[in-house]
Amino acid sequence: MGIFKYADQEVGQKEMIMTVASMLIGVGVLTLPRLVASSTKSSDGWMSILLAGAITVGLGIVVSKLVNRYHQKTFFEYACLIVTKPVACVLIFLQGIYFFLFCAYEMRAIASISKQYLFVRTPIEFVAITFLLVVIYAVSGSRVGLIRLNVLFLPLVLSIALLMMALSIGIFDLNNLKPFFISSPIEILKGAEQAMYSMLGFEIVLFYGSLMRRPKETAKAMVYGIAIPVIFYLIIFIFGIGIFSHAGAMNIMYPAIEIAKEIKIPGEFFERFESLFFVIWMMTIFNTTSMAMDVSLICYTSLFKKMSKRTCILILSPIVYLLGMLPKDQAEFAMLGDLISYLGILFAGVLPLTLLILAKLRGVTGRG
Repeated sequence: MGIFKYADQEVGQKEMIMTVASMLIGVGVLTLPRLVASSTKSSDGWMSILLAGAITVGLGIVVSKLVNRYHQKTFFEYACLIVTKPVACVLIFLQGIYFFLFCAYEMRAIASISKQYLFVRTPIEFVAITFLLVVIYAVSGSRVGLIRLNVLFLPLVLSIALLMMALSIGIFDLNNLKPFFISSPIEILKGAEQAMYSMLGFEIVLFYGSLMRRPKETAKAMVYGIAIPVIFYLIIFIFGIGIFSHAGAMNIMYPAIEIAKEIKIPGEFFERFESLFFVIWMMTIFNTTSMAMDVSLICYTSLFKKMSKRTCILILSPIVYLLGMLPKDQAEFAMLGDLISYLGILFAGVLPLTLLILAKLRGVTGRG
């Protein structure tokens, strides 16, 4: 059976907005209230989230300008023009490592959380490999089809999450948000750093930007795509503090899921809302993981021209699984997350800005 191919191999602004938003809304949102609350006081973390969002938008615009400058070329092609081919090969090889580490982290996270909340008796290894097999199936098909899955899944995920917030208003205590504005500037900055790590992933536009039907819309798509998660993170954080208090949110591993557990639906016809929330949430984590895997494939098939996409999948998949299962406990898993976050800052912020500056200084255009 052959792979279905879309006649239209380009994407519009709406698809790119959903793609960026889906990439940002992943596992990070489940822990965001705890991480931001740990760095700030009371409910002041909202300022950290807004600051992180503003920085992310700025970095996203830099990425968009770089993509627009070479909209007819792939990232590897214009990196070769800007910094020479040997340097570009090293950069894209490292980016491939970053994205399959990202994929491994998401796989392990979904397996760990699924075991904790859904599949208590199922071995974590089985959950992880099952999820990875579904991701492999997704990335084996059309790249445009994978991007368009975001348009299908993201509205459903956001709708269920907003329904969860609406149903939890009854247990929301406004007094938990007080006092206001008591965090120091340093604490706000530390909170923004934690929030930034949950906003990484927009750098996939470096690789998907060449698929844009109208390249001039890339910057607008990037801004809207980042704005959706920022607003969503603000809502999740405020509700996390309002329901559990600052001390509670700071000590709960996954505040977003615990909010769903607190919901009591009238009539008791549905007792475990967190199960519905988490199953729906798996859709966006699936999209995030699939796109990370796909970008990793783009990196290595660009480097090794004779290697087919399927061969690359067969090589990378066992590595992703082994890396994901390597952490022995939560502390080691957190270290893996920190490593990915630092690499993300490098590849989402430092690298695009450096390439754009070099391109302008050297006068390198899309025509070479």
